[in-house]
Amino acid sequence: MGLIVREWRGRSAANGAAALLASVAAIALSAPSAHAQQATHPTDQSKGAEQQRAALAGATLLDKILVLSRTGETAIQSLASASHVDQEQLDRRMATTPNEMLLGVPGVAAQADARRVSTSINIRGLQDFGRVAVIVDGARQNFQRSDHGTQSTFYIDPELVKSVDVIRGPVANTYGSGAIGGVVFFDTKDAVDFLKPDETWAGSVTGRYESNGKGWTTSATGAYRINENWDVLGNIVYRDYDNYKDGDGDTVNGTGFDVLSGLLNTTVRPTENSELKLGWVGSSDDWDETSGGVPVNDVDLKSNTFTARYNITDEDKSWLDLHINTSYDKTNLDLTSLAPQNRFDPVTGLPVVLPAGSLSTFDVGTTGIDIWNTSRFETNGIAHELTYGGDWVGDNVKTGGAAGGDSFYTPSGKRNVSGAYVQDKLTWDWLEVIAGLRYDSYSLKDDTHDISGDRLSPRVTVGVSPFNSGGLAGLQFYGTYAEGYRSPSITETLISGNHPAGVSFPFLPNPNLRPETGKTTELGVNYKQNDIFEPGDALRLKAAYFNNDVDDYIDGVTLSPFAPGSGCPFGPGIPICFQYQNFAKAKINGFELEGVYDAAWGYAGLSASITDGHTVSYKGVEADLATIPSSQVTAQLGLRFLEDKLTVGGEVQYNGKPKGNAVAADYTLVNAFASYQATDDLKVDFRADNLFDVKYANPLNGSTTIAVYEPGITLKLAATMRFGG
Repeated sequence: MGLIVREWRGRSAANGAAALLASVAAIALSAPSAHAQQATHPTDQSKGAEQQRAALAGATLLDKILVLSRTGETAIQSLASASHVDQEQLDRRMATTPNEMLLGVPGVAAQADARRVSTSINIRGLQDFGRVAVIVDGARQNFQRSDHGTQSTFYIDPELVKSVDVIRGPVANTYGSGAIGGVVFFDTKDAVDFLKPDETWAGSVTGRYESNGKGWTTSATGAYRINENWDVLGNIVYRDYDNYKDGDGDTVNGTGFDVLSGLLNTTVRPTENSELKLGWVGSSDDWDETSGGVPVNDVDLKSNTFTARYNITDEDKSWLDLHINTSYDKTNLDLTSLAPQNRFDPVTGLPVVLPAGSLSTFDVGTTGIDIWNTSRFETNGIAHELTYGGDWVGDNVKTGGAAGGDSFYTPSGKRNVSGAYVQDKLTWDWLEVIAGLRYDSYSLKDDTHDISGDRLSPRVTVGVSPFNSGGLAGLQFYGTYAEGYRSPSITETLISGNHPAGVSFPFLPNPNLRPETGKTTELGVNYKQNDIFEPGDALRLKAAYFNNDVDDYIDGVTLSPFAPGSGCPFGPGIPICFQYQNFAKAKINGFELEGVYDAAWGYAGLSASITDGHTVSYKGVEADLATIPSSQVTAQLGLRFLEDKLTVGGEVQYNGKPKGNAVAADYTLVNAFASYQATDDLKVDFRADNLFDVKYANPLNGSTTIAVYEPGITLKLAATMRFGG
């Protein structure tokens, strides 16, 4: 990040952070009396303060419209396992990494190991190589680098995000090919949510200090309304973190990083019924990778995402609800060795010394086009929402570097995946039926291989609302059968050469890999009810049981040259080979629950997920699936005071050890938070994560060579000043 930025790290930054936040806290403490006097003046609302709070409490997170919904549904209306995380929740979590944004979302886990700036998302035990579609403002995030631990990673700073939507399972196949696990959609901030109705311009600055790793975050946002049909917003964030300490107080080397991120979004409304959104999101990250606790590589990452989204929605033309999304995502990762490293030549397998300063490069460019339209009409008293469209995503992977460098094991190549679909949602009184069909095709090639395939995948969902009065009026049952199709990735198909470090053994390409087919059955219930104990309160509940059989599941296997027909040659190093192969299937099942009670005084939430799974070979041999996450139960409680200016609360999360996991153990985390809106222009936030300093490891890191322990107790204090006119 440059010499000046690096010298800024350390004690001076920490002292500056403490001084700034102490000053802001003093201002905040002096604000209530003046604010209380203002509150005594009558408002132009007919309701009292209590009634206003009750009205606000009636809209829970499950009532928020899903950004990725193609028919304008809320999570509670969706006949699928869907969740929404909004700006208020994100502010409360004070997230440093994407993992923290997803706290308590059932069925969702994240793997980051020591490289905290990069994240891989796991849904229902499926992750990596596109099984979970990660989308930022409509742009698919397909960066991949072969290594121990995480494979498919993405980069987004939580400060740039205003909401996160999650759909679990292959019912999400209208959002792109390959998402047999589900979809996570990050929607970034824009001006319409930042500017007040009477403002032409506005800005805000945030300063935040974290005790563990002595982390310092600064963020600045500015927005301008050029006219009523054109606005623009920019956001820049800088984070500087040292290595954190685990629950035993031991420093975890390689966890420090500094990252500069930003976004620029503009919205133009050419007509009353149309809207064009243009956006850029970028990050420049820098961190050290360690081996055995010693830094071995300096990592420099540049990530840029460009998006254009055009929407036409005309209420007078029920057949027209058209959306056209285009995107380009480019991620460049450079790996520079910090010291001479003993490696093995990728071709011969013989020992070589990789000199200090050796460079390996990973460049992945992803282009995407997504077009769909929804037509609404009625036939014989049955309402239809007919959605139809198509999408295409192309990956262009270029890797290079010195002999024995890591990039040799992430092959260069090109992959194209495309699809078209039609889906009709039929509604008649107490009955809803969703029927859909998707066609997928793919092609994958390098200098010597050209592979392709295609498939049709159906979806059928039936929902019934049998009660129309009383306490059961908001009860809805649904059942779903859905299929999804994931083509093999470039790495799974074409990886070759010899293992670079530690021991030498060959990687074998497998151009005969078959695509995966996910077949999921899901039974669920939705329940919503208002005015239960007091006016304006709300109860929302979603629960589901799922069973997912992934036919031809792809995973890495170790082969012996002594086994007949293995294809594993004798060579230098240990007598084994590694290859990605198809299994007969992976069988995964589980239960998920998400509920929230919201009232004027506060809210209480409960979420849970239990996931179990294993692979089955073609000979019927079962084995544990390494990507099964912890079973979790998360309870949340928040209390509102001072006319909703002050919110305090906490979270308790129990994590159960997955079966057969080598590094995991049961553990319980307790977090606390407080948020105080001191004035209209000043907000102070506090959070304590891992309050009891528990030492624990992410079970998803069980496939890595060394367990990476997560942060111990972390205190966070932030202040945000806003101004506008």
